[in-house]
Amino acid sequence: MLEEILQQVQEGKLSVSEAKDKLATYENLGFAKVDHHRKNRQGFPEVIYGEGKTKEQILSIIQAIKLKGNDVLVTRISEEKADFILREHPEFIYNETAQILFWKENKNSKDSFQGYVAIVCAGTSDLRVAEEAAVTAEALGSEVRRFYDVGVAGIHRLFDNIEQIQQATVSVVVAGMEGALPSVVGGLVSHPVIAVPTSIGYGANFHGLSALLTMLNSCASGISVVNIDNGFGAAYNAVLIDNIARKGGNRG
Repeated sequence: MLEEILQQVQEGKLSVSEAKDKLATYENLGFAKVDHHRKNRQGFPEVIYGEGKTKEQILSIIQAIKLKGNDVLVTRISEEKADFILREHPEFIYNETAQILFWKENKNSKDSFQGYVAIVCAGTSDLRVAEEAAVTAEALGSEVRRFYDVGVAGIHRLFDNIEQIQQATVSVVVAGMEGALPSVVGGLVSHPVIAVPTSIGYGANFHGLSALLTMLNSCASGISVVNIDNGFGAAYNAVLIDNIARKGGNRG
């Protein structure tokens, strides 16, 4: 990229000031500094966290990212804020359950890799977090398969889907209450499991703390744990694992 920009300057196709803009690592909007080199460093553009930002601030950040030709992903964005953005950018997609707004410039090209990310959800009450994980993984380029309402209270439902889950590259397992599902899944699969505790549960659940501690204390191997209700963080890690597997599979 650097050599290409310098070449354009030398050939007179690009002014010095235009070159400086292209080479800038971030753009200062006053209320936010948009990290335009995030994709170069980490493989994905900067993701916008919607809570605590006004709809006007979100729109300005979106426009800055989009002008650089990068895909846009906004998490934890309310329907009211999303509607405001959609009036300006009707090409965006909003998932109300996941509270995610996103736009992808190009569809990912298909390759021979057959892997997928399994999103395993204990109960219907956990769907918001599970969908945040699923839509995030899809927006970041992974194939996703959903296995919902397969909690341990009716464990036969999990067993009816276990073969498909076992074939995944990585599983994101979402559960509230006592948070036992990741341990069960972890004992049945040979791939990484990312556990997501949710804040769903009665009083002694302590808004997800009991599920978090259960997952941190899991006796099953290969389980890592993200913060309470952090479907986005789990999906991001899952996509990184999926991408490593894809590179390995394509070399074979």
